Amino acid sequence: MRVLITGGAGFVGCNAANRMMADGHQVALLDNLSRRGSRSNLEWLKGRGDFEFFECDVRDADAVNAALSEFKPQAMIHLAAQVAVTTSVENPREDFEINAQGTLNVLEAARALDELPFVVFASTNKVYGKMEDLKIRQDGRRYAYQDLPHGVDAQRPLDFYSPYGCSKGAADQYVRDYQRIYGLPSCVFRMSCIYGTRQFGVEDQGWVAWFVIAAVLGKQLTIYGDGMQVRDVLFVEDLVDAYARAIAQPQVSAGNIFNIGGGPQRQLSLLELIEMLERRLDRKIEPAFADWRPGDQLIYVSDIRRVEDELGWKQKVDVEQGVERLIDWVSQNKGLFQ
Repeated sequence: MRVLITGGAGFVGCNAANRMMADGHQVALLDNLSRRGSRSNLEWLKGRGDFEFFECDVRDADAVNAALSEFKPQAMIHLAAQVAVTTSVENPREDFEINAQGTLNVLEAARALDELPFVVFASTNKVYGKMEDLKIRQDGRRYAYQDLPHGVDAQRPLDFYSPYGCSKGAADQYVRDYQRIYGLPSCVFRMSCIYGTRQFGVEDQGWVAWFVIAAVLGKQLTIYGDGMQVRDVLFVEDLVDAYARAIAQPQVSAGNIFNIGGGPQRQLSLLELIEMLERRLDRKIEPAFADWRPGDQLIYVSDIRRVEDELGWKQKVDVEQGVERLIDWVSQNKGLFQ
């Protein structure tokens, strides 16, 4: 199958490309190479297999049209995005142009093809907002849901919070509606915290990777809030396995929304990650503390039962193993983070 990945030189994109090539697909990447680490990821991929590369920005509708017209994808994984809440607050127009308008450009280019491709879209748990109606309790050094033992499912009402939540939420709904109105087959993955190798996390985005990078390199860590906020964390290889399953089973996945993350068995607070890093690195880490960020959720844990049941998906990498692999990768590639 011909598979095109937007944002293909990014963290999730290069891991998805690696999996698609390993599965025998013909792969093309579309990326503007603006994010730190993208050129390094592209070089890494060149040693993994053959692929086509289009250097263009999803905001450039003509360039997107030209790339899709040339490659004629049968499936697409749309990952290209502005990914930080803080950046969206500082520059909401750019955030909108990349996430909402960029997604519209991708969908329009796909719709113009003679054979409509199947589209997998990477959405976010931020489309649910702060979810302040949910009862939350403190459980040791983390927050926990009072009444959601399985986490948040995709039937949760949308409540966009922050410009990032609005732009990704708009894109999320455009993807869904293009199937209903134009027959463009698609599924949406509303993702929790994804982490893993080839991730160049920064303070504003990719917190697991950023904590690991800062701890390995001896940089100062800052916790925004009290550190007990919780996310379910999912290793990137397990995420791209879900993408691969969705593409392989369009008759099952098309029209679906899947909440995806580590689920209740792989949830982690910021303080717990620091404790894990202290044990692994055998030294004390003293984070600084600052005010909460706008729209931050005290806890978000995905209900992953639907993606497990419908796609036959199961996670393979537990948190300790995944963090260990990320520590090893950062330790072996310190020069990439200088």
